[in-house]
Amino acid sequence: MFQPAQYELLDFGDGRRLERFGRLLLDRPCPAAESARPATAGLWSAADARFQRLDADQGRWVLRGEPPRQWTIAHGRLVFQLKRTDFGHVGLFPEQAENWSWIAEQVGRRKTDGSGGVKVLNLFAYTGGSTLAAAAAGAAVTHVDAARNIVAWARRNAELSGLGAAPIRWIAEDAMKFVRREIRRGNRYDGVILDPPSYGHGAHGEAWQLATDLPPLLAACAELTDHRPRFILLTCHTPGFSPPILRELLAAAFGSPAGTHIAAAPLVLVASTGQELPSGVAAQWGDR
Repeated sequence: MFQPAQYELLDFGDGRRLERFGRLLLDRPCPAAESARPATAGLWSAADARFQRLDADQGRWVLRGEPPRQWTIAHGRLVFQLKRTDFGHVGLFPEQAENWSWIAEQVGRRKTDGSGGVKVLNLFAYTGGSTLAAAAAGAAVTHVDAARNIVAWARRNAELSGLGAAPIRWIAEDAMKFVRREIRRGNRYDGVILDPPSYGHGAHGEAWQLATDLPPLLAACAELTDHRPRFILLTCHTPGFSPPILRELLAAAFGSPAGTHIAAAPLVLVASTGQELPSGVAAQWGDR
């Protein structure tokens, strides 16, 4: 969890959420909040920036005063540069913070069991929260995202976090293409992290559709770990992909050998009002 001074969900409802990232208060669209009602209506007018969606692909920020375009917040030793993007994002999904702790625990456990170095592959890696969590715990990480500008953003976060010299490979590539190439090269990994979108495009326009493309990607990742991974983390924000479905997908790809456990549960953000905002699903494959 983030310290409240770094990130806090203040309220949500009517398809929007009000969050404080450091010293900036942002009002953004949130489909998961469509059926809720705001609990503290008086807070919303204090937002430093409000994102208005113009259509499915475009929007604009309406500013109050002159808030900075870029700023930073921290989670432990990890530092993230945030900025208002044209899509309404800021470069961070705070619901992932609990997963970062789990990743660090998994890497630390492998480092102390006498098995040597830990190699982690992070696919759809975005601005690098999971990459930095694994690297800070001592793993050698391969960070893969299709967008070069996003990979550059993640590298900046590594530098801000004091991890600029950590053993991280930064790759701008389509996830499936990269995994298949690594299999051909004989490279293998101990852990894999995936946070795939519902739809998307690779570095060279390759189409991605979660429902059809995720199962073969997981099967390829199983091959990439010699069907003996140390840990797998799969997160999903697509409606219809429930915890049981993600659990079944991991079991189908990686099996359920003795001593392992698959845990799947909703990701939620808890507002200062005590309300819980659904924020996707996480499935973890690892030791019991």
